Amino acid sequence: MLGGAVLIDAFEFELDRVQVSRHEVPVRGLPPSLEGLKIVQVSDLHLYQGIHTAGHRSLDLIAAERPDLVLMTGDICEAGENLPELMDFTSAARGRLGTYAIYGNWERSAEIDDETLGAAYQKAGATLLVNQAATIEVGGARLSIIGLDDVLHRGANLAKAKAMTQAQDVTIWMVHEPGWVDRVPWEASIPPAMILSGHSHGGQIRLPLLPPWLPPGCGRFVEGWYRDTYAPLYVSRGIGTADIRARFRCPPELPVFVLRQAPVARGQGPG
Repeated sequence: MLGGAVLIDAFEFELDRVQVSRHEVPVRGLPPSLEGLKIVQVSDLHLYQGIHTAGHRSLDLIAAERPDLVLMTGDICEAGENLPELMDFTSAARGRLGTYAIYGNWERSAEIDDETLGAAYQKAGATLLVNQAATIEVGGARLSIIGLDDVLHRGANLAKAKAMTQAQDVTIWMVHEPGWVDRVPWEASIPPAMILSGHSHGGQIRLPLLPPWLPPGCGRFVEGWYRDTYAPLYVSRGIGTADIRARFRCPPELPVFVLRQAPVARGQGPG
């Protein structure tokens, strides 16, 4: 009986119980016009046969949130034949100010080339970033989104993307595999407000008393915030599933971030 209940939970109920996680992100020196800016992260959707139930549930949640930005951190679809579903989902999930996406290892392993994937996102009203940056101006303030290429199949070129930004920009980095973050030289640049990643699925199937199984490229990162890194890193559990279409003790996640001005420590100026 217990085993049957576990299987029903893993293969049916938990797959579709998308949880919204909410996070306030303090940013030192955040321009007033960026205060309260809302960002939704979509990761590891894994579209393979239409938009699954968790995907539809996520669209409902995104619509309710009315985000300023939607950032898609890879593995949105699994093969080139799933690009129509990727376009349908993206066009319905767009942020008010913009929607930006990066490659995951599944899009790279499916050999979807930059032009094809970029065109699909463009038709859906989004922008694919491949070791590139895009800048949004809000009330005279600049927010730059850096999107890095898939680490496992190509490689992240941070210097190339950083060259497209300015020193005064508030920046957010996206990279699919979080393990790369531990390889960023601490003197590389001014740290971003945060780094968004996915890939781990949070372990996807979390059996009691056993460590989570993580795919290559995760390093030590499983899920949630890590603040002992070059900049605050958030690893999403993602929405979909890979290989085994089940989740156990690890429900799908839709993270929502709100930028806030970091309080100035007593005795310090605002600079």
